[in-house]
Amino acid sequence: MTQLDWDALLGAAIDAMTRAYCPYSQFPVGAAGLTDDGRIVSGCNVENASYGATLCAECGMVSDLIRTGGGTLVAVVAVNGERVPVAPCGRCRQLIYEHGGPACQVLMPGGVADMTQVLPGAFGPHDLEEAASRLAPRPDIASDPAQASSEEKEGTNGTL
Repeated sequence: MTQLDWDALLGAAIDAMTRAYCPYSQFPVGAAGLTDDGRIVSGCNVENASYGATLCAECGMVSDLIRTGGGTLVAVVAVNGERVPVAPCGRCRQLIYEHGGPACQVLMPGGVADMTQVLPGAFGPHDLEEAASRLAPRPDIASDPAQASSEEKEGTNGTL
């Protein structure tokens, strides 16, 4: 892997941060990510009076990733109004993991960490695939899903 240009990512995150819509918290955040094909994508936080509908900067960055052709995030940084790195919230860590995977590098307040450190034990697409394979019909369990679920919980099918 080539050397990451963290200064370029920081610059893009700072630029995005200056466009944040944060009339309620007064806490602007910008995020930027480097893709596997060399593009820089970015986003800023967009608050909403309902608070729950607020979008984090990393959400905007992932939207920009998809809007500009998709790909995989290789490196990510988010900055606050003081232009210093901030840690992504839990939901954003999940988004970064989904679109960057375990090797994606994140510039945290304490330095660079990969997603296995930023989100240990991450839940991702592989978990859904694994769950789907476990839910495949089994001849030793009743064909009625409700009955099968009940039998497995209660152990009446001889397994527990």
